[in-house]
Amino acid sequence: MIASSRTALRQAASKQFTVKTGARAASAWANLPQGPPDAILGITEAYKADSNSEKINLGVGAYRDDKGKPFVLPSVKQAEKKVVESSLDKEYAGITGVPGFTKAALQLAYGPDSTPLKEGRIVITQSISGTGALRIGGAFLERFYPGAKTIYIPNPSWANHNAVFKDSGLKVEKYRYYNKDTIGLDFDGMVADIKGMPKGSIVLLHACAHNPTGVDPTEEQWVKIAEAVKEGEHFPFFDMAYQGFASGDTNKDAFALRHFIKEGLRPVLAQSFAKNMGLYGERVGAFSVVCESTEEKKRVDSQIKILVRPLYSNPPIHGARIASEILNDPALNKQWLGEVKNMADRIITMRALLKENLEKLGSKHDWSHITSQIGMFAYTGLKPEQMDVLAKEHSVYATKDGRISVAGITSGNVKRLAEAIYKVTG
Repeated sequence: MIASSRTALRQAASKQFTVKTGARAASAWANLPQGPPDAILGITEAYKADSNSEKINLGVGAYRDDKGKPFVLPSVKQAEKKVVESSLDKEYAGITGVPGFTKAALQLAYGPDSTPLKEGRIVITQSISGTGALRIGGAFLERFYPGAKTIYIPNPSWANHNAVFKDSGLKVEKYRYYNKDTIGLDFDGMVADIKGMPKGSIVLLHACAHNPTGVDPTEEQWVKIAEAVKEGEHFPFFDMAYQGFASGDTNKDAFALRHFIKEGLRPVLAQSFAKNMGLYGERVGAFSVVCESTEEKKRVDSQIKILVRPLYSNPPIHGARIASEILNDPALNKQWLGEVKNMADRIITMRALLKENLEKLGSKHDWSHITSQIGMFAYTGLKPEQMDVLAKEHSVYATKDGRISVAGITSGNVKRLAEAIYKVTG
């Protein structure tokens, strides 16, 4: 009797254990919402799936040669060879990166004659390309900027600007920039919005080759923009992702940044070496802060290091060493500047050829904006439905807002591209 009771208890316990261990706990991610797909990734996937041998991808944000292939700069190859042959160790860099790189990056951006550079009052840290520089900058301003924690970005702006600054804890607002009716700069609207911002606002400015429009202010307009920023006691944050890649002249492309400093403004700057050195996957960038004094520089530098340490401890060294070789070796630097100009010139040539071919076809539209814009991207003025037709009927892929990557245009496909655009625009 006792034995049978014990057996019954064991069986009951076994069943209870089975039920408890067999039940699956609710997943912590059960109610996680599906995120929207990446627009550029979707374009690439559609392009790859297209069987048309003459398909054209104008969505990718990376330079391509005239055969449509990824291009590694000869100067980069030589610099990398020097780095490898030097048999350097793989020890950690300091928190703020490879010194030879950061010192040269300052000279490239601010110019060797820069007063704050000569006086040693610019803080710089290597970053995970331009995006990382923006993220460090956003976090620094959110933590220490004494004014409102709102940053004003152009409308439109690089899509990631909004996400980076929001994730940094800043509130993001927009100012007028692009006029869709003229397919150009809304200069009056831009200046009016800057003047209308609350005193001491943070203003993000694309130093050159505005992404995504390719529309840049003239030097005369930059002078007036600086006046408006100064008048409002606003804080300028420059994003310079295309120095040298826009016009082919690194000094010309740095005009806005250098002019603001001459006017007594003390901006922060995000630099990227992805485009102008083709170091996309190496993620080489820098974030810098112009300070009032060397004493202030020491305090800012200490806080930048405290910010970076829990983010990623210290940056990767290989790409920075390559960039350092290029920037510090006179012969390699001269070669690189020539290659940057060649890349810029190829893009300028493709713009001219596209415009020329559209006009030859008898298009009644004014395509002068194609050549007046600058840099890798161009806003064509095409509507979303026209971009859909380009993709579905002509195998030409780009974003729905009409932005095209001019780097994807080649002497071999420009005529077909012009014919496709002509057919959808009339």
